[in-house]
Amino acid sequence: MTDIFEKCRNFTIARQLMESGIYPYFKALESEQAPEVVIQGKKFIMFGSNNYLGLANDPRMKQAAIDAVRKYGTGVAGSRFLNGNTALHMELEKKLAHFKGREAALIYATGYQMNLGVVSALVGKGDFAVVDKLDHASILDGCRLSHGEIRRFKHNNPADLDRVLKDIGPAHGKLVIVDGVFSMEGDIAPVPEISKVCKRHGARLMVDDAHATGVLGKHGHGTMEHFGLTKKDVDLVVGTCSKSFASVGGFVVGDEDIIHYIQHLSRSMIFSAALPPSSVASIAKAIDIIQDEPQRIKKLWDNSAYLMKRFKTMGLNTGETQTPIIPVIIGDNEKTFMLWRLLYDNGLFTNPVVSPAVPPKRSLLRVVVTATHTKEQLDRALDIFETCFKKVMKRKPSLVK
Repeated sequence: MTDIFEKCRNFTIARQLMESGIYPYFKALESEQAPEVVIQGKKFIMFGSNNYLGLANDPRMKQAAIDAVRKYGTGVAGSRFLNGNTALHMELEKKLAHFKGREAALIYATGYQMNLGVVSALVGKGDFAVVDKLDHASILDGCRLSHGEIRRFKHNNPADLDRVLKDIGPAHGKLVIVDGVFSMEGDIAPVPEISKVCKRHGARLMVDDAHATGVLGKHGHGTMEHFGLTKKDVDLVVGTCSKSFASVGGFVVGDEDIIHYIQHLSRSMIFSAALPPSSVASIAKAIDIIQDEPQRIKKLWDNSAYLMKRFKTMGLNTGETQTPIIPVIIGDNEKTFMLWRLLYDNGLFTNPVVSPAVPPKRSLLRVVVTATHTKEQLDRALDIFETCFKKVMKRKPSLVK
């Protein structure tokens, strides 16, 4: 008889990396998310966080969470559909809708659950979800959870999207979904061109602003502000609250009637407990800070531009990034892990990314600075990076067969 656990016992790659000393995951931080963090008593410059605007350890964020706990407790003990909806949740949704320039918003417990719930609520039997080949895993999983069919188009290629939509034809409902900013390589979707293709074929367009919110646009409103688009160009904007908003959760914004429908059909919201009040309050405070302190966005871009200039001087391959997400493309999985380990040993925390998170033979280190990194920290990290990169590129991979 076949044992369903046999695949678990045959899973060896992670243990090989552990035995080789180059396993990079599940590191236990002993401090807050700051420009420098502590792991096993050692300080690291943090170049691997999505804390873009540096709000995760802001005293005002902490105080907002503390105040919410004192009033509402640590959790809501139920779904928003039933007993878990608080005045804080409703106030945050109004604030989010205003921030994104839309009629209504809906909050989820996580960004992953949001994409599962929104896509599966909208795409039904006979409908098509049309996605960029490099869309985030949560979008693809939402498509799989729906009863519709999935079609993919070439990355950031409106002409190929046009071909796919033409092939589907006018008789089916179509939802096109793209990341505004692609999380691994930092490139931006050509949303204006994609929007025109969607209109030509009667398709609706949803843009995931997970890595664009707080980053793109003068005021951090995201992809639409970056391109000067309106709600006539993009039907739905979604995102997460775990990046620039420095908490946890997901959101969707759009026309009130569409949000109302999603609110009553979205299984991942209906059957999950609501965000705890502390998280809701801190997200609301993050929006206030972003609106009041646009200089944080400028500092984020200044820091990333400084980093990019030095990386180019080193001769690194940084791909097609257009944002503060900087991929250092290595190509070889093992050398990527080796470089990560050498950087780690020298006090620099980065994120190694290999297939399937990126295409095969395009493994990379994902490097992100924040608005709160100092020039001294950047210079120290860059010196470490240059020394380690030169060492690793001279080596032949041999640790993992």
